[in-house]
Amino acid sequence: MNPEPATYLIHIEGLVQGVGFRPFIYRLAMKHGVRGTVENSNDGVWIHAYTDNGDIESFLKAIEEEAPPASRIWRIGGKKTREKVYNGFHIVESHDRSTAITQVSPDIAVCEDCLADMKEQPNRLDYPFVNCTNCGPRFSIIKDLPYDRDKTTMHVFTMCPSCRREYEDVNDRRFHAQPVACANCGPHYTLWKGGKKTEDLGIILKSVSKILLQGGLVAVKGLGGYFLACDATCEGALRRLREAKLREGKPFAVMFRDLNAVREFVEIDAEEEKELISWKRPIVLLRENRKQQLAPGVSVGFPTVGAMLPYMPFHYLLFETLPLPALVLTSGNLSDEPILTDDKEALQKLGPVTDAVLSYNREIYNRVDDSVMFVVNHIPRMIRRSRGFVPAPVPLAYSVEGILATGAELVNCFCMGKDHQAIMSQHIGDLKNYETWKFYSETIDRFKRLFRVEPVLVACDLHPDYLSTQYAMETKLPVVQVQHHHAHIAAVMAEHALEGEVLGVSFDGTGLGDDGNIWGGEFMVCDYSAYKRITHLSYVPMPGGDKAALQPWRMALAYLFLLYGVKIKDMKLRVVEKAKKENKLLPVMQMISQKINTPLTSSMGRLFDAVAALTGICMESGFHAEAPMRLEAAASEGEKGKYPWTYGETIDVLPMMRAIVKDVTKGIAPGIISAKFHHTIADIIVKITLKMRKETGIDRVILSGGTFQNRILLEESEKLLQDQGFCVYHPVEFPVNDGGIALGQLAVAAAGRERV
Repeated sequence: MNPEPATYLIHIEGLVQGVGFRPFIYRLAMKHGVRGTVENSNDGVWIHAYTDNGDIESFLKAIEEEAPPASRIWRIGGKKTREKVYNGFHIVESHDRSTAITQVSPDIAVCEDCLADMKEQPNRLDYPFVNCTNCGPRFSIIKDLPYDRDKTTMHVFTMCPSCRREYEDVNDRRFHAQPVACANCGPHYTLWKGGKKTEDLGIILKSVSKILLQGGLVAVKGLGGYFLACDATCEGALRRLREAKLREGKPFAVMFRDLNAVREFVEIDAEEEKELISWKRPIVLLRENRKQQLAPGVSVGFPTVGAMLPYMPFHYLLFETLPLPALVLTSGNLSDEPILTDDKEALQKLGPVTDAVLSYNREIYNRVDDSVMFVVNHIPRMIRRSRGFVPAPVPLAYSVEGILATGAELVNCFCMGKDHQAIMSQHIGDLKNYETWKFYSETIDRFKRLFRVEPVLVACDLHPDYLSTQYAMETKLPVVQVQHHHAHIAAVMAEHALEGEVLGVSFDGTGLGDDGNIWGGEFMVCDYSAYKRITHLSYVPMPGGDKAALQPWRMALAYLFLLYGVKIKDMKLRVVEKAKKENKLLPVMQMISQKINTPLTSSMGRLFDAVAALTGICMESGFHAEAPMRLEAAASEGEKGKYPWTYGETIDVLPMMRAIVKDVTKGIAPGIISAKFHHTIADIIVKITLKMRKETGIDRVILSGGTFQNRILLEESEKLLQDQGFCVYHPVEFPVNDGGIALGQLAVAAAGRERV
């Protein structure tokens, strides 16, 4: 029987726009003898494919197997349609078909081919905005779908004849590359220095290099916002940078010139290297080595470095001119404000504290910080999800259409539901800052427009004072309030597509409980619809309320008072001496005894604070979670001991705290105490979950909450639980901290809606 010709309509959903997908389809069609058309639409890519022999299977298989590296195909649907004979294969004009949307590509690091073009193509020699279908700006410049040039901030740049030829040549790597540009028609840099400006790139590179070599600071416009740059080996430059940013103790990220430079300063394994060199180019937390040292002001006592590699063409050009192995490249903001994107604002705010401001004349429409990751037990984990990852959605097995989840108060991200996709925002930050609040509100509006979402239901935290909760209430839409730690667990369930009940271990600094107390050391049985709190750390007073999170000595005194009462005033402990010297010991004791401004907490974060202060490792926190971070950094690797603890209705760690006080009094090294403390918390996790499994028969355990950013605790707990036969789940695609909590809010709200 002779094969018959046929025409098929093929719909491809996923990350298939802005990643060179249409030219890929064009070339594949030519290879397979397929005629027809391909077009972008707001809901994906559509192909009309005509074959003489009716064989479409090999074409579809090749689409899946040979797709561009940055693409991600979710579904391919195909059906026979009314036969139509096509003459050749063509890319046709994009169309909106419905309110459905396709995925928007994250920004992609410059590719090796484009770096080669900077040295070979006359119109792109050292051109710092070179890009192609496989790389370049995407999310940071897009305003609307479908992804076409007129819907990006490149619309103001008219392609020159040479770029137009490349754009229209199906055999060219820039075929339908929307940000395509060259030195004749594209964006350009401007350096502002000493009240004067220059647009000559050669002069710019020499001038910036000279400033950096002399220990100066330069504000540089990056892909998703401004950054502050200085020599990572110059302590004087680091001191000046900290003064400019009002950032005393928080580590800075470092951009190394190449992988060889990375290896000179830090330890790196295969998984870490894979993330570091990926097209996403995140910051990866790596351990320092002893070969060479960066300036002490980079990591300020932490044994890790947030390392990244160049990802913009300009980064490569700068390192060609600059004889330095590494630069500090930190967010261009002052204090807790969001990263700056506006050129005039950058000149006004960053100009006075730097030696020069380097900008360019392409608008950043969507601001995005660098993403941050770390690898534990050979698995990459997210700490901050932004450039390179956003706005790639989390696929879900159920509809979340029209749900807006507003997230938490700190390290905020929000989440929008579209069909069966959870679309997480980029890192927003601390909503208590007015500029961040504006950024938050503006970005919600932009996501609604870009992704065609008209919210009909809003999910938020239980805490009435969170600005994200207030935002939810002000929408006047139906609101679902989700308990903080339930949301942490539900988020991991959503990512890993888990149904039914799980055991949840949710440890963090703060989250309002349904009993009105501050939770944070929780063991739960959860599904999407409900949770049962099985046990938790015994309640402890938080003297001064929120102040206790910034002043760990307060939590140390709270535990000491529970153990020894008024006798603590005679104890020879550094934390007690500090409180006495500052005339705060008696007031704190009175607050606790009289229950004045001392909310009760079961927080694991506050327990870490207390131990950090007792050991003298950190009495005052200069930034969020500094005390737990320094406690982790101090832990001695060889120590295997544990402290005692007991379990009744709740988990009593007072025996541990009494033992720690004895060790401190005996002069035991803080590193040994820290290590024993970490092992004790891991021991609590394993023994409580074993008891829960015996009672429930559930062997799936979720570890979530900001405390599990602790590498020691996560690594040890995960291994011990797996050794006991548990299936252990932890966030991978989103942060374990409050940056991922909106996904859990979304999932819980969707489950509630399904029941109605």
